[in-house]
Amino acid sequence: MKKCLIILCLIIPRTVLSQDLSLAKSIVDTLTSKTMWGRGYTNNGLETAASYINAQFETYGLSPMNGQTFKQSFSFPVNTFPGNMELRINGKSFTAGRDFIVMPESIGLKASGKLEQKDSSVFISSANRIVMVLKDKLTWSVSNKQADYTGIEILKALVKDPETIDINIENQFIPDFKAENIIGMVKGTKVPDSFLVFTAHYDHLGGMGRDTFFPGANDNASGVSLLLNMARHYAVNPAPYSMVFICFAAEEAGLIGSKYFTEQPLVDLKKIRFLINMDMVGTGETGITVVNASYYPREFDLINQINKDHKYLVQINSRGKSANSDHYFFTEKGVPAFFIYTTGGIKAYHDVNDQPGTLPFTEYNDLFNLFVDFNKKIVE
Repeated sequence: MKKCLIILCLIIPRTVLSQDLSLAKSIVDTLTSKTMWGRGYTNNGLETAASYINAQFETYGLSPMNGQTFKQSFSFPVNTFPGNMELRINGKSFTAGRDFIVMPESIGLKASGKLEQKDSSVFISSANRIVMVLKDKLTWSVSNKQADYTGIEILKALVKDPETIDINIENQFIPDFKAENIIGMVKGTKVPDSFLVFTAHYDHLGGMGRDTFFPGANDNASGVSLLLNMARHYAVNPAPYSMVFICFAAEEAGLIGSKYFTEQPLVDLKKIRFLINMDMVGTGETGITVVNASYYPREFDLINQINKDHKYLVQINSRGKSANSDHYFFTEKGVPAFFIYTTGGIKAYHDVNDQPGTLPFTEYNDLFNLFVDFNKKIVE
């Protein structure tokens, strides 16, 4: 009997960790699916992702913070590419996303013309207001503006002596695109009017034309998966402090969702004891980096001590203040916050190669446990 109990004790922790990782992979697979269409601005991608996260909050039994809804609505301008996405150079066709990307501020255009070389990597068609840039790597983004030209970035290795261009690109500028932050809470058992907050943006780049979308597995389906796992954990194991979980929209468009929340907060920002923002946490071979580490040295020392005691991660790197994710506007409002991302592993970023199959989840479970331990210690 004693031997059986020992074996059972060894099996149970592994089962729980395996279950968390299985859930994480399932969430990432869903968020990066074609149905979500890059969680962006065409094919209802962002709306579909918001509905999915909302349903998870309901399933876990979280409480809304905004009346009877988990949603906080806002709007912003965005330039989108819902339709035609065709390019030929010297009569050769190229594939959107893989071979070329359209500059995110571009206006739609159907035209043909000759290219003039301006320097070693820049070509233009003056008559059609086209700019083409040869690049070693393609990295896309989101624009809140529409320019009066059409820009193309194309892989340098695919083009030799470009002379002519044929282009057929459709854009749609939306001045008031509707989006939603998704916010849930688990009420604290002892100090319910003080808060520990987890955040992760669920939007990505969306689609480019009818056939190409950007999955955004590491950026940031990985962060959403970890947030949802944390939410599920605390729903079953309430903490003394209230735990708040926020999935932000429009991070890729300029931290718009998190900025809106800090300007229209659903909780007194002064009552947030600490905030952890998770953005790109699907790797970890070489550890994690903590933005704001030098800004909050006591909390950084605490998380390092926990890591040293439990040997979760090989390295925790310190970084200063930076406006590179959704923690930023909270920091500007005086809310103590870390932005944590994993390092090492895959290099895909803002491209079509950020796929769920490449995501190793190397330190997912260790990061989960590090956060749980940190939450216990930070309120002592």
